[in-house]
Amino acid sequence: MTRSPDSVVVLDAKGLRALAHPLRVQLVDLLRKHGPSTATRLAERLGVNSGTASYHLRRLGAAGFVEEDAERGNARERWWRSVHRTTRLVDDDGLSEREPEAVLAYMQSIAALYNLRTQQALNELQTMPQPWRGVLDLSAIPFRLTPEEAQRLRADVAELFARYRRDGDEAPPDAVRVYLMTQVIPELDDPEEP
Repeated sequence: MTRSPDSVVVLDAKGLRALAHPLRVQLVDLLRKHGPSTATRLAERLGVNSGTASYHLRRLGAAGFVEEDAERGNARERWWRSVHRTTRLVDDDGLSEREPEAVLAYMQSIAALYNLRTQQALNELQTMPQPWRGVLDLSAIPFRLTPEEAQRLRADVAELFARYRRDGDEAPPDAVRVYLMTQVIPELDDPEEP
């Protein structure tokens, strides 16, 4: 696992195996989104028992994704915090060939998290303030690209994201968290167009 200065972690085999569990992905996500918390509070949010949350937090801690927040903890309560802002899976060195089951489990966990976020937003659509209802979008835009073009598209989208991403202190007071989820999904069985 390598860390960049802007708190991005690029997964290696060990980190991938540590995150190849849906509950761990959700724990890291909650700590990033809401800040430090205890296993008990996280367990309540996720609908699991606190022992299960503690176990997975310790595993995440051993892999370097979370750490104890000593400023908040006491003898009875352990607080945890995320130690990075973003996780990236890069397959430049053949990680998916060496760890196919872990890559699949991790990607399935991420897809489940994205689906959960989408469902939550749709469930709240009718009560969303009007300006935000017009922002919600579920689009699928097909392209015909080579692998190299698809990689460039991903890089261009990441560059665009970077222009809008800012920490909480830098955001205007009326800003809210917005997720823009992208998926580049090759459709290899697509018949040729006439």
